[in-house]
Amino acid sequence: MFSYKVDKDISIEMFQQHHKEEFYSFIDENRSHLRQWLLWVDKRKSPDDMKPVIEAFIQKYAENNGFDAGIRCKGKLVGMIGLHAIDWKNRTTSIGYLLGEKIQGKGIITKTVSAALISYIFTELELNRIEIQCAASNYKSIAIPERLGFTKEGIQREGQWLYDHYEDIITYSMLRREWTCNNTNDEKNENLLQDK
Repeated sequence: MFSYKVDKDISIEMFQQHHKEEFYSFIDENRSHLRQWLLWVDKRKSPDDMKPVIEAFIQKYAENNGFDAGIRCKGKLVGMIGLHAIDWKNRTTSIGYLLGEKIQGKGIITKTVSAALISYIFTELELNRIEIQCAASNYKSIAIPERLGFTKEGIQREGQWLYDHYEDIITYSMLRREWTCNNTNDEKNENLLQDK
């Protein structure tokens, strides 16, 4: 299991089974907000519905195929972040994230992606490419890759069916050489995601 301290208030921690009640409560409190973008929200109706989800998260990490972790602010679960499946042949992955409605606008996702994930992906995993995909109408999500210098590659027109309508999906990417070039004078993270 890993955890990482982003700053004095923000940390990420991989989900374990003892988090199922807290994880469910977070989803339930943010259900209407999360439902705008995520199809799986309606399927989570009790803490027990989180057991197979967390088990899949643990298995994915054990198979070295990405991870899903909770984002904590001052110890409270406020969101989720992770790497979708890793394509080891092409050395690429994609980042997914979500945040509770009331905690948005504080830079939590931007800090977590920039301080923890990008360095981890390029230096520890030695991957070459990161993607972030966002619904074209999810302006807050789009702001993250744009703020972090990802390149907008294009739009998948009506790329996702969401309950009763299609959403266009914007794909952003960053290559290792672009990150290395942009970070030559930056201090590297000393404490990348660590196994506990």
